[in-house]
Amino acid sequence: MASILPAGTTAPDFTLRVTPDQNLSLSELKGKPVILAFYPADWSPVCGDQLALYNEVLPEFRKYNAELMGISVDGVWCHEAYVEARRLHFPLLADFNPKGAVAKSYGAYRESDGVCERALFVLDDKGVIFWSYASPIAVNPGADGILDALEKMKEGDGSHVDTQSSSHAA
Repeated sequence: MASILPAGTTAPDFTLRVTPDQNLSLSELKGKPVILAFYPADWSPVCGDQLALYNEVLPEFRKYNAELMGISVDGVWCHEAYVEARRLHFPLLADFNPKGAVAKSYGAYRESDGVCERALFVLDDKGVIFWSYASPIAVNPGADGILDALEKMKEGDGSHVDTQSSSHAA
């Protein structure tokens, strides 16, 4: 498993395709919490379960004014078909060309397979990683860690929570 960026690190800015004719830059979201969910591939069973769960939990994320973005190395047309088929209500960003460049900058690229690791990052409103987590690629990390991080951030704990990898799966 990759060694992802730890809590307390300024999140690398990026600009990726969100639709065939639109880009989205991380810097556009400064001022609000951001959840980055790196995942291996559209249409894979574990990814499908993970993204469906996040779609269901999205209203909880939004209670914290948080923006959720999925990121994989799949192309924008693949993402568009997947979003429509799965009725997702959050953007999937294409880290397609150069392949995996953004994932690499977060330490979340699996070079041997050419896909993103299953890695989660919660960024504070200043673009600093508040919490990061790398899950085994075959395990759905669930939403509990994200929700816990958002709650701690809301409470103004101030300290960044680093749980690079853990055994909880729900």
